Amino acid sequence: MFAIIVTGHGEFARGILQSAEMIFGKAPKVAAVTLAADESVEDLVNHYQATIQALQPGSELLFLVDLWGGAPFNAARQLAMQAPEKYGVIAGVNLAMLIEALTIRTQPLAVAIPHLERAAQGGIRHFDPMTATK
Repeated sequence: MFAIIVTGHGEFARGILQSAEMIFGKAPKVAAVTLAADESVEDLVNHYQATIQALQPGSELLFLVDLWGGAPFNAARQLAMQAPEKYGVIAGVNLAMLIEALTIRTQPLAVAIPHLERAAQGGIRHFDPMTATK
């Protein structure tokens, strides 16, 4: 089972994880890591390392981050580059992706990551009231 670190700017990670837990329930080896406005990428790397140590992830760890290219992504990318066989990073986390990640954690990251990308995209839909039936 892979561990999950959800992260983003401000309190985003705590909020989305709390929402997922309302739907899915509390899951082991899952943590939210936040980034304060006065913190740097280096601070975030330190937060990640402390969280990884606390989670004791076992074989694999997935970072679900809010934005491609932001500080949470860049810090996760640094760690993933050091252990590419153990760590994965997906940017653009949304609630559909996080819930799906919680349901497929027994899969290897090589299988889970493409599946999660599809799940996140599938969670984006447009409701058109002009064509909807009553």
